[in-house]
Amino acid sequence: MDFLLNPNIAYLVLVSAMLFTLVAIITPGTGIAEILALFSLLLAGYAVYNLAFNWWALALLILSAIPFVYAIRAPRRGLWLAISIVGLTLGSIFFFPAQEGLVSVDLPLAIVTTLAYSAFLWFSARKVLEISAVRPVHELSGLIGQRGEAKTAIAEDGSVQVAGELWSARGDTLIAAGSPIKVIGREGFVLVVVEDGK
Repeated sequence: MDFLLNPNIAYLVLVSAMLFTLVAIITPGTGIAEILALFSLLLAGYAVYNLAFNWWALALLILSAIPFVYAIRAPRRGLWLAISIVGLTLGSIFFFPAQEGLVSVDLPLAIVTTLAYSAFLWFSARKVLEISAVRPVHELSGLIGQRGEAKTAIAEDGSVQVAGELWSARGDTLIAAGSPIKVIGREGFVLVVVEDGK
């Protein structure tokens, strides 16, 4: 485990731990991100325990989680995400005190890691947040009032095409296949329809 005491390796493990933890927060329940986060946090904890670190950088890393949570839950998500990424980046680069120079890690390594880490977090977190804000396609309540076509004869059951998709449907009166229909309600995943124009 002595290889973890190299500041460059410790830095990469710390960045990995933060990345997997943030991915686990935005995509909970997958299991893989959580296991990788736990494993990398244990390795980072070993390195931090055995190496000196800047308390202000640790505080910055912890505080950077707050705007990340805001990015998930609040409006102006891009701004909060950018603030979080900047804080996480600065906290990780300056986490281990430098013996000489500005940072203890190799500068090209810090630049490449920062660019890759920031780009990945920016694009992946924004995509996940955009997807979570999209209304589900199969939200049947949004189909009420829409018009379509009966693909089979409809009485107690049948099929209709509404909004470009086939749906199970039922009607109170017999509707012939090919007739125009209108959605007036839903029962679970079944649309309640009437013949259009009635």
